[in-house]
Amino acid sequence: MLDINLLRKNPDLIRESLAKRNYAFDLDALLALDERRRALIAESEAVQAERKRISRDIGALMKDGKKAEAEGIKAETKQMGERLKEMESELRGAQERFDRLMLEIPNIPHETVPVGPDEGSNREERTWGEPKEFDFEPKDHVELGEALGIIDLERAAKVAGARFAFMTGAGAMLERALINFMIELHTREHGYRETVPPFVVNREALTGTGQLPKFEEDLFKLTDERGFYLCPTAEVPVTNYYAGEIIDGSELPAAFVAYTPCFRSEAGSYGQDTRGLIRLHQFNKVELVRFCRAEESYDQLELLAGHAEKVLQLLGLPYRVVTLCTGDLGFGASKTYDLEVWVPSQGRYREISSCSNYESFQARRAGIRYRPEPGAKPVHAHTLNGSGLAIGRTVVALLENGQRADGSIALPDVLVPFTNGLEEIRAAE
Repeated sequence: MLDINLLRKNPDLIRESLAKRNYAFDLDALLALDERRRALIAESEAVQAERKRISRDIGALMKDGKKAEAEGIKAETKQMGERLKEMESELRGAQERFDRLMLEIPNIPHETVPVGPDEGSNREERTWGEPKEFDFEPKDHVELGEALGIIDLERAAKVAGARFAFMTGAGAMLERALINFMIELHTREHGYRETVPPFVVNREALTGTGQLPKFEEDLFKLTDERGFYLCPTAEVPVTNYYAGEIIDGSELPAAFVAYTPCFRSEAGSYGQDTRGLIRLHQFNKVELVRFCRAEESYDQLELLAGHAEKVLQLLGLPYRVVTLCTGDLGFGASKTYDLEVWVPSQGRYREISSCSNYESFQARRAGIRYRPEPGAKPVHAHTLNGSGLAIGRTVVALLENGQRADGSIALPDVLVPFTNGLEEIRAAE
């Protein structure tokens, strides 16, 4: 959520931001509503003050024995009471509409974000590794996984429907090994604090991180009266760890790493990557979340992206880093680096991690503040998050980049300690 004072003082900055994002929003309607809301508050406060003054006068008249005169004034206070009820009702409605509209404004892109309408305007920052040249026709991960007996989409569809997967045998072990490898790397070498968050979240948490109200159709909502949702990403529970709190500034930056299964309806993505593991309704992910002071957040973004890149480097997977343009930037992000891994069967790079700086956007929605100095006035923290990495897409990259002509898969050396010594995956004989 943006600072309302910024909207009032510099609405043209917001208009420019909306134009860069190609985002339709009636800012004038919001500003008019804010003006009316503030006028109602001022008017009701004035009426309340006048009513209190008259009530004191009534008391004095009654004390002086001027009952008839006091009764005459009482009629005036009754009218004021009716007027207050009307204003309070209008104010409640205006406040509800105002709060809803404030939640619908996207974040302001950072000045270093390229301006453009869609992913075609994203800017490549760097590449790492060289895409492997095969002396045979490489297969995709579904062909490889099914032939090896480690991916079973057909039986998963029987149990849960399309876009779910059974990972079995070495496939299940590979997912578990990747989770453990990433958690160990981020905790031991990158200084993150491991946490196991709830896998079910409430509406307030999803609103705090920006999934609600805009992206409700992409969530799985539970049907009981408590209004819970299945966790779409560990970003939601972990970012809300400090919701409604004031953090001691000496504790920042704070960094957390968490594994969660993620559940997404992927509304509107039918026909896109619906085969295999790239776009499932349920997938595993290791998430990195950082909280910091405002002046540190862009250095923290570089650090965060570097931590995610380190995973790909250790796994030996070729990738590139791109800065998302304004038209491709997520709703709550000020700046995002996408890490895209090479997928041989598609002959292109595919996103495997998004590392984003939200500045104070999420913290303002979730009420996350810190004191810069002891006794200082609290200010909103900056929040960042990124996948470190998405497990299913990492499996895709490992299978396709590690495949051999005979259909077996060579595993990276760094995973061997997490695979009980297994160095390759072959079909069971």
